[in-house]
Amino acid sequence: MFNLVRNENMKIYRRVRTWILVGLLVAFVLFINIMSWQFDGKESQGDGWRTVLQQEKEHRNEVLKKPGLEAEDRTFNLQRIAVIDYHLERDIRTEDGSIWDGVNGSAQLAILISVFTIIIAGDIVAGEFASGTIKQLLIRPANRLKILISKYVASLMFGILLLFALFVVSFLANGVLFGFGHLDLPLIEVKEGVIVENNMFLNLLQTYMLNGVSTILYVTMAFMISSAFRSSTMAIGFSIAALFAGNILLEALQRFDWSKYLLFANTDLTQYLSGQPYQSGMTLSFSIGVLAIYFVAFNLISWLMFTRRDVTS
Repeated sequence: MFNLVRNENMKIYRRVRTWILVGLLVAFVLFINIMSWQFDGKESQGDGWRTVLQQEKEHRNEVLKKPGLEAEDRTFNLQRIAVIDYHLERDIRTEDGSIWDGVNGSAQLAILISVFTIIIAGDIVAGEFASGTIKQLLIRPANRLKILISKYVASLMFGILLLFALFVVSFLANGVLFGFGHLDLPLIEVKEGVIVENNMFLNLLQTYMLNGVSTILYVTMAFMISSAFRSSTMAIGFSIAALFAGNILLEALQRFDWSKYLLFANTDLTQYLSGQPYQSGMTLSFSIGVLAIYFVAFNLISWLMFTRRDVTS
């Protein structure tokens, strides 16, 4: 199995397309962080964070004076003011204008990792059929299941590489832009009505891991389509469309209780970090259970279609 995975990795990384995707990710990270530093980060450096917080507090107090403000918006603004007072009273600067500002923001670029990994996974099986090399692969002693697993594992390893690259490039870039100070800053949040201090790095790690779950599910979908239909275009196109159109579909179906069982409603596990699930009553364990069912179903279809169908000339 190790040799099969190594062989699949060699196929992935010897292609120019792979390094173009890696280069694009690095370019996106650098561009977004430099622009963020240029327009938003400079004013919060030094003691500028105090001025920014005081201005935000004044703005939110003005918002609270508006008649007809919804209860949810009122609660959010009150909680935000409490967090601001916590920072100011204890002289705990915010992550704005520090290295963590860009690093936390870069976590949102995980969607690019999903797209780029989908491109690799969508072609890794179908491409063998299109080029005719699948016959050479299947005459080896390894059975079809091992071959399929090796391709799937290689696809996920590519996604892990991109996640690692995202963090390292973001950390180094923001270290250069903002300096490597304030690494011990806590993350101040409101949890169940109580202000708590969390470890910034652990929270970031948790965010990356939860975003990685979304990537795994969409990559598994692309891999399934690639195995079932042997079409790279269909696998890549459908999976990327699902990735971006899922939120639009959820907005339209949110009023229906059954929509919480959709794949798209559960892939973003960071909704539980913010305490704002797609529907009330949804929990982290519920979403993990739903995703596990989809994960098993996708892989089962991949296995059945890849191992049971004949390879035609």
